[in-house]
Amino acid sequence: MSQKRRPEDGKAKSESSSPEDKRRKVPPFSSVVREVMKLNNVRNWLEPTLEPFLRRVVKEEVESALNRHLTSMKQACEEVLTPESRNLQLQFENNISPPIFTGARIEGEDGSNLRISLFDSLTGQVVSSGPESAAKVEIVVLEGDFEDRSDIWMPEEFKSNIVKERDGKKPLLTGEVFLDLKDGIGAVGEISFTDNSSWTRSRKFKLGARVVNNFDGFRIKEAKTDSFIVRDHRGELYKKHHPPSLSDEVWRLEKIGKDGAFHKRLSLERINTVEDFLTHLNLDPAKLRSILGTGMSTKMWEATVEHARTCVLDTRRFLYFPSHSEPKTGAVFNAVGQVTGLLSESQLMLKAQ
Repeated sequence: MSQKRRPEDGKAKSESSSPEDKRRKVPPFSSVVREVMKLNNVRNWLEPTLEPFLRRVVKEEVESALNRHLTSMKQACEEVLTPESRNLQLQFENNISPPIFTGARIEGEDGSNLRISLFDSLTGQVVSSGPESAAKVEIVVLEGDFEDRSDIWMPEEFKSNIVKERDGKKPLLTGEVFLDLKDGIGAVGEISFTDNSSWTRSRKFKLGARVVNNFDGFRIKEAKTDSFIVRDHRGELYKKHHPPSLSDEVWRLEKIGKDGAFHKRLSLERINTVEDFLTHLNLDPAKLRSILGTGMSTKMWEATVEHARTCVLDTRRFLYFPSHSEPKTGAVFNAVGQVTGLLSESQLMLKAQ
């Protein structure tokens, strides 16, 4: 009777064959050679076909990315250099020299023409290139209280504060009211007022400057001066001189009005010019003070004397030799009787100023 195979026998057989099953079978050498030859053939076919294609694709992508970058940079540069982003505005470089009378030329503080410049408020530099640097500018008259405490306004506000002439009058501002900038700078020509400022709401004027050109609709901010009073030219006949000259009539001094009480008192004493006034002031100040009388207060007297002493003297000198003194001994005076030195034995000793 045949014996049944025991499970243990089968398990042992399985375990005995397991290492062989797990071991990878080594392919024949001929198969390996054929696979290598196939791979070489594929590579030999792909290299001449794909390499130019890949090179072209890479080149196109690089050029496209570079163009996008350059375009972005160009747009950024254009945005930086646009007039809008530069925040351009006009400004007066110097102040107006007072007093101002109708019919008289408007000047700067140094006696020269008023100057206007176009500058970039972001950089603080004058705009010396580009079409804006050659803009045409108009000078206008503004209300004296226009934006006294602020430099922020809209174009409509600037326009609404422009002062026009009164009915039946000549244009308020005459002369060269237009000028052309050159390299961002311009000088105002001969301009003058035809009317005083007493009839306006603030009793004062300002000068304004605005660009006439239209630079693609973008705004160049306007300029304005400080406020000032404009008087009728009749007042110029009575204005004081700063400094006065020796030949000026004495009423040109502060606190002495033309044909007024002080003027008449001085005229009676033959004190008609500033030179006469200074001479009496140096020789006998008490007498001069009494001539003017009690109607002139101490404060007024000090103001008149201070103004007179700003007079520019000439170089004239006078020698005085007392009759009882030794020969060649005397005093040296300037043009208004002020001692400036002593002369002794032909030696001149100057007085310290």
